[in-house]
Amino acid sequence: MIFTILIVITSFLSFFSENLGMSVNAAENGEGKLVYVIPIEKEVERGLEAFLSRTTKEATVENADHIIFEINTPGGRVDAAGNIAEILQDLEIPTTSFVTNRALSAGSYIALNTDNIYMKPQATMGASGVITADGNAADMKAQSAWFAAMKSAAESKGRDPLYALAMSDPDVDLPEYGAPEGEFLTLDPTSAVEIGYAVAIVNHRTELLNHLELNQATIVEMETTISEEIARFITNPVVVPILLSLASIGLIVELYSPGFGIPGSIGLVSLVLFFYGHIIAGLAGYEAIILLVIGIALIVTELFVPGGILGIIGIAAVVGSLFLSGSDMGHMAMSIGIALLLSIIVSVILFRKVGMKKGIFRHVILSDSTSTEKGYVSSVNRLELIGLEGKSVTPLRPSGTAVFDDERLDVVSEGAFIQADTDLKIIKTEGSRIVVREINK
Repeated sequence: MIFTILIVITSFLSFFSENLGMSVNAAENGEGKLVYVIPIEKEVERGLEAFLSRTTKEATVENADHIIFEINTPGGRVDAAGNIAEILQDLEIPTTSFVTNRALSAGSYIALNTDNIYMKPQATMGASGVITADGNAADMKAQSAWFAAMKSAAESKGRDPLYALAMSDPDVDLPEYGAPEGEFLTLDPTSAVEIGYAVAIVNHRTELLNHLELNQATIVEMETTISEEIARFITNPVVVPILLSLASIGLIVELYSPGFGIPGSIGLVSLVLFFYGHIIAGLAGYEAIILLVIGIALIVTELFVPGGILGIIGIAAVVGSLFLSGSDMGHMAMSIGIALLLSIIVSVILFRKVGMKKGIFRHVILSDSTSTEKGYVSSVNRLELIGLEGKSVTPLRPSGTAVFDDERLDVVSEGAFIQADTDLKIIKTEGSRIVVREINK
């Protein structure tokens, strides 16, 4: 009896320990958990911000257990990086940055706003100085704000802010990490692990998942849609002025071309792409489109209504719609200025080469003229009267009336006063002007 009881107890303990081991192993390898892998590639701009906003919201809705950001970016816009950092800080899901190649400038700032950082053996992170679109250092106000943002990002995740400052401020002296005064700090994987910025060096995603104990988790890889790829390309600071220039030049050339052809199509497509990309990126709303349509309608109306006021209002509306679509007023002003300058140059060239006898101008500009060749004369030049003799009916002071071959004519003397009933001779006719001279007998 006692022996039977011992067998039952032993079987129960064996079953319990076996199931306990299975549950522990499941917890260690992440079985049943959901992991989202989101790429952060190319330049950091507003299109990337829209992509990360969409994918992190989806991960939140699907109750993801972890989000891995695979980073390979040279950096980009500070404003977009700031908005992305806000998205990451608001996430309640654990986040990990996996630097696969480089996380420079704004890319390093994004990585600092995640809970963990892992790096491949050849990866780098840092060099986060703020520069303007023309390659020069930003003003002191912008730099000070950026220093504070980098420091805050490091501190929010328990990292030493000194190294974040050294990435963005060349005045921080860290020669032991290859960043003496005057140079920005760029961390290799070994240095990043040493200072506590990176957790470990891993060779690939599988090794990373093992470190995170998520190797058996369900992986969802996010990719950008075609619309988001177009938006990311179009909202690039280099592409924006090119699109606006193509739009303005295409429409200007179309004004000098008969019918609607390739130049006008290129202009319209460029304009549509500009607004489409900015709407997808979340930069432009429908109010910008409405303002654009109103502006174009007023400009077209101005071609048929004299005054100029409608045209000025229309141009202002179009420019206003462009500013409403931009994230950076300064960059948008520069882009519009470039497009305007190129349009003026093209307009001058076309005006000299083509003139206004072709294109839409031929419909709105009066081209008819009155000329003698077409049979138009302002007055008949009566050359047949020259040499005729007659008498003055009234005194000529110096103009008056005279009779020649029983025809009364308005005449004018050469300048002298001539009395009535004086013999006269016509010496010149200039249209309606008949010049006479007194005959001395």
